[in-house]
Amino acid sequence: MKNFIRLTDYTASDIYDIFRLADEVLQGKYHDIFKGKSVVLFFPSASIRTRVTFEKGIYLLGGQPILFPTETLDKKEDLKDVCGYLNNWADMIIVRHKDINVLEKMVKYSKVPVINAMTDSNHPCEIVTDMYSLSKIRDNFVNDKYLFCGKSGNIGLAWKEASEVMGFDLSQCCGAGYEIDGINTYHNIKEAVKGKDIICTDSLPAEVLGDFRECQVTREIMDMANEHAVLNPCPPFYRGEEVSDDVIESKYFVGYEFKKNLLAVQQAVMIWCMAHNLLSHH
Repeated sequence: MKNFIRLTDYTASDIYDIFRLADEVLQGKYHDIFKGKSVVLFFPSASIRTRVTFEKGIYLLGGQPILFPTETLDKKEDLKDVCGYLNNWADMIIVRHKDINVLEKMVKYSKVPVINAMTDSNHPCEIVTDMYSLSKIRDNFVNDKYLFCGKSGNIGLAWKEASEVMGFDLSQCCGAGYEIDGINTYHNIKEAVKGKDIICTDSLPAEVLGDFRECQVTREIMDMANEHAVLNPCPPFYRGEEVSDDVIESKYFVGYEFKKNLLAVQQAVMIWCMAHNLLSHH
């Protein structure tokens, strides 16, 4: 069994293994592999895409999802004891929680795989899905030059993790004071976008929008990127804020089609984490 907390815990070949499993899921393999297995999920009520695709993914693999609100983990009961009981019945635990330390504590006490469905520090399943989707439309997505437009936060930090594991070139465009440590940063989108192939964005809190005036991705800006460049905004995106309406309606936008793969990739991540227990019986 393996956990899935930070991309930097793994190698590029692990990520390609997950891609291969996703291909096999899409070919119709593994549809009853979780038969008799129960997966416990902790999700806040506002989660849409990640929760729908995990729950549906478990169901399609033949398993049973059991859902709790994330606040259940913030009760007085020690996480060691929560995991101690869950070890009796759960076959996997999937957690969305602001604090990655909560997940790391659960990893320590859990006898089953723990998967990170988003923290304030990263969002590994989302970024692996984006890379998988890119691998289907780019000659070699690791040779592409990436630009992340947004502040230092879970999406930008997850792209940084991915760049460290896969070895691709990553820069950031942001307002002053919102830089991610250790990557090349620009404060003006016209300069930042030159020579880039994959433009990624993250939505911005209302109070910082003014600091990002020079960072909005528009159709005109995408025209300045490399030929065949793509725009991959992290949902939820807001037209007129980090992206313009005209760029979302343009050929550059790959959003909806890309996220379709969340289902297969998250199924692949679950199978990969449980592979030792599963594939020996399948």
